Amino acid sequence: MEITTLRHSLAHVLAAAVQNLFPEVKLGIGPAVENGFYYDFDSEHKFTPEDLIKIEKEMKNIIDKDFPFVRKEISKTEAKKLFSKEKYKLELLDGLDSTPTIYTTGPFVDLCAGPHVKSTRELKAFKLLRISGAYWKGDSANAQLQRIYGTAFTDKKELRIYLDMLVQAKKRDHRKLGKELDLYSFHEEAPGMPFIHPNGMVIWGELMKYWEEIHSQADYKLTKTPIILNQKLWLQSGHWDHYQENMYFTKIDKEDYAVKPMNCPGGILIYKTKTRSYRDFPLRMGEVGLVHRHELSGVLSGLFRVRSFHQDDAHIYCTEDQIESEVVNMIDLFGEVYSKFGLEFTVELSTKPEKAMGDPKVWEKAENSLAEAMKTKGIRYKINPGDGAFYGPKLDFHIRDAIGRTWQCGTIQLDFQMPDKFDLHYEGSDGERHRPVMLHRVVYGSVERFFGILVEHYAGKFPLWLSPTQVVLITVADKHNDYAIKLQEEMKAKGIRAEVDIRMESIPKKVRDNQSKKIPYMITIGDKEMESDVLAVRTRDNKISDVEKKEFISNVLKEIKDRS
Repeated sequence: MEITTLRHSLAHVLAAAVQNLFPEVKLGIGPAVENGFYYDFDSEHKFTPEDLIKIEKEMKNIIDKDFPFVRKEISKTEAKKLFSKEKYKLELLDGLDSTPTIYTTGPFVDLCAGPHVKSTRELKAFKLLRISGAYWKGDSANAQLQRIYGTAFTDKKELRIYLDMLVQAKKRDHRKLGKELDLYSFHEEAPGMPFIHPNGMVIWGELMKYWEEIHSQADYKLTKTPIILNQKLWLQSGHWDHYQENMYFTKIDKEDYAVKPMNCPGGILIYKTKTRSYRDFPLRMGEVGLVHRHELSGVLSGLFRVRSFHQDDAHIYCTEDQIESEVVNMIDLFGEVYSKFGLEFTVELSTKPEKAMGDPKVWEKAENSLAEAMKTKGIRYKINPGDGAFYGPKLDFHIRDAIGRTWQCGTIQLDFQMPDKFDLHYEGSDGERHRPVMLHRVVYGSVERFFGILVEHYAGKFPLWLSPTQVVLITVADKHNDYAIKLQEEMKAKGIRAEVDIRMESIPKKVRDNQSKKIPYMITIGDKEMESDVLAVRTRDNKISDVEKKEFISNVLKEIKDRS
């Protein structure tokens, strides 16, 4: 049995249960989604967490009755009569070109293409999770419905594992930890635009330093482009026609400008500043550029869904013969970066979307090039039909965090369209002008989002090289303060982020407070430490040891240098 079939069947049972308990409700749609299902309802009654308990109980009653799922084809006229009181179903019928199909489950009937399980008795392991708002058909101009989410698995053990993961995820919520660790904040004066605090900027700076180092080693040249560019550029790139609803606009000197949602058109202008030769290829240009994209307020979520973010773009210009080797090199770079953070990854090949630019034959050629590169690396991948960018297919890299969740971060996009639109060329070995191939790619993706993923991945316990404070020196009494401050200065001079805690509090309280800040190393300074230069070291996980000062500093510096 397909898990998506099981989950979609449970969406029908959910709708039936809600209709039994709240007869006035109007039905929207109820698909299977990743890890579960949902159903949208139009109801004057505002659903509550207490309602979910009642609805779940009613779902179990329906399941226990062992109703079969029965499919039937009917005419559009019959369907409209059947769903005469369901305005959303009638709207779906108006847009339907094929013969309508319905499924009955006991007394419940829904407009649906299927498939479904044979009988409700197959639906044993499920749980309703939450309620949210959702616009009909995802359009803010339409009515806002209430969406009930659930999760489901083939057996109760899998369900229990998933629910345990959700408990862990709640404890690791980056919005909660970001506030506790003073990393960043969010304000109504700039919805969806994060404010990064000093502690957060330390982590940000380390991520950028590592990014620049690894790209320098891979022969990338770093660039910087403006965030506001003339409308003419966006018309030429195709963003004006294909991405306008996600962009912000302004006027300068009575001309129309747009705030960039992507870095690539600006990077192309740099490419065009001089004649390029085949000897320059592959030409790798990287930019961590600030971009803005309009997102609906209802979908904004901490660092994970924002309107303003930094994208660690790179644009590679090469010949067709170099595509495979360049993609292979990028995959190697992605693997090195993700392994540094203890993240594994899987890959999807996203193909031509419905609203795409260019010749279908060029798209096919581009998709085959990416598939060949994956074959060369021996990496298995999944096809994600129709999810490519409007200008080319892409490889999407999904990283897996410490509690098993996956996040789409890295992307490699192959683009034959932009070089045509901007009339890019290079001088070949034959002395003639040729069109280059353009590759777009990000490793972190959105740096803000990657930051949030790391907060949850590490549960705030960052590795030493990323930790805002790496060592805290805790004094027993005031007479130890001068020694602690001198030791702090010595560590800082060597590149260790050290702080002192000279508050007039008990040692246990100081330790607890600093452990709550998830500081990797705490050193207690008393008479013994001042006299012997042997440090009493405690880790944030309460491992205690005595280490000579010189050895401790040497070990810490090595740990930082290795980014271990």
